[in-house]
Amino acid sequence: MTGVETRSVARDSLFLLADIRVEHGADVYRVKVRNLSDGGMMGEGQLRVQRGHRVSVELRNIGSIGGSVAWVQDNRFGVAFDEEIDSQKARRPLQATEDPAAIASEPSRAHRAPPPPQWTQLRKI
Repeated sequence: MTGVETRSVARDSLFLLADIRVEHGADVYRVKVRNLSDGGMMGEGQLRVQRGHRVSVELRNIGSIGGSVAWVQDNRFGVAFDEEIDSQKARRPLQATEDPAAIASEPSRAHRAPPPPQWTQLRKI
């Protein structure tokens, strides 16, 4: 692998804990979130998942978000979220006095990939 960054979506390294439930399972697993973007996350933990498994991730200040496992390597795995989140909210400290409805804001657009081109505008090569 080269040192050139090939991803189109920026993500931030961080250390955060999240709870994950594999679809159709009753167990909840506590995992470490190693990096997080608006579209997904990399987790680490003693959780047996396979590519394609549906999961529900409980993130601080965000709540439960659905997604699917995109890749697995050893005890690390990637999750692609079904819907984009405001990943900056997960970095904010918890404050018991805050009303979650009061801090709702427009999702961050800083880390969004450009929209895909329309197929009618593509040409054959």
